[in-house]
Amino acid sequence: MDLESKVKKMGLGHEQGFGAPCLKCKDKCEGFELHFWRKICRNCKCGQEEHDVLTSNEEDRKVGKLFEDTKYTTLIAKLKSDGIPMYKRNVMILTNPVPAKKNISINTVTYEWAPPVQNQTLARQYMQMLPKEKQPVAGSEGAQYRKKQLAKQLPAHDQDPSKCHELSPNEVKQMEQFVKKYKNEALGVGDVKLPGEVETRAADKNNLNNGDRGTSAAVGVMEEKSPDQKTSQYSCYRCKLTMKEGDPAVYAERAGYDKLWHPACFVCCTCSELLVDMIYFWKNGNLYCGRHYCDSEKPRCAGCDELIFSNEYTQAEGQNWHLKHFCCFDCDCVLAGEIYVMVNDKPVCKPCYVKNHAAICQGCHNAIDPEVQRVTYNNFNWHATQECFLCSCCSKCLIGQKFMPVEGMVFCSVECKKKMMS
Repeated sequence: MDLESKVKKMGLGHEQGFGAPCLKCKDKCEGFELHFWRKICRNCKCGQEEHDVLTSNEEDRKVGKLFEDTKYTTLIAKLKSDGIPMYKRNVMILTNPVPAKKNISINTVTYEWAPPVQNQTLARQYMQMLPKEKQPVAGSEGAQYRKKQLAKQLPAHDQDPSKCHELSPNEVKQMEQFVKKYKNEALGVGDVKLPGEVETRAADKNNLNNGDRGTSAAVGVMEEKSPDQKTSQYSCYRCKLTMKEGDPAVYAERAGYDKLWHPACFVCCTCSELLVDMIYFWKNGNLYCGRHYCDSEKPRCAGCDELIFSNEYTQAEGQNWHLKHFCCFDCDCVLAGEIYVMVNDKPVCKPCYVKNHAAICQGCHNAIDPEVQRVTYNNFNWHATQECFLCSCCSKCLIGQKFMPVEGMVFCSVECKKKMMS
């Protein structure tokens, strides 16, 4: 690919969502502008998922690519125009007649995603068992939550080398092998069934695996139970609480048919967020979202948010970084060998810290250098010098002395406080 093509490709990627307002920063952000290599807005430093970017097609392409070459190809459709796999998410539209003064009006509720089950009553029950703020009703807080979780849990740059920044041919090859491996060994999509249906499938699977041995005994025990006992024999794998037989349950094929979850309990074991569209990764007896499964397998760069496939990377402040991405969060200068300060878990070079983040001295009203000593009380700061940390009334040096604070002022005695406050 020549330089011009690369620039065009980069430009197209960086135009998506350009100028979209930030839902978090509101008017403080001038509009979304994607950073050259970080996955954040250059203006407000929030992620793209925090901005009101119309990404439904892009997200459907991303999930479509995730399901490509897996057993879940029934959930995708390839476009005739370009052959790109698109996610066929199940949209559920419910219509309820609402009595009005003169006639009956129809109230329509659209779910941007619903479990792909034939029984709409079961899908409806499933939705009602989710917290209201997480139900993906079009135009609601729940729809926004789903959109944000699609971006966070299933980053495109965790499965598609073309979405990554300057990978070497060897890194591309390693990434493709890694993606193929997790598609074969960990990726799954939850299914919604009634607990009794799942148990039947579990018994059938046991029968296939073990011949007739052991199955009849298990079924016999089930038949001996009274109706009251039968309703309490199912328990959620996560919360361990009883599951009612008439309520929908989620099961994960990779976990085995003996495990069931309440709809609201089908969450990532790391971030505890609802697994978006029931897409899960199964490892060592735990459900993961895509992001945290990948984090359990590979180091992730804290600068660009991509997985690291290079043998050479740096570790600092308990995080991993590509060598070229250990940079100041404010100005992007490389920090190798330089003094830096951590601000909200992000490294900032000394000049940027003094300019943008440093505490202001109540005495001289100048920024306090990160390498010098200071006195802090509540949200007020002073240089720890004879010139700055003084009684606000008589100017006596208070270093090593008892003092009386009043908002941004400090006093050496009750007398000085009274003089100043009168």
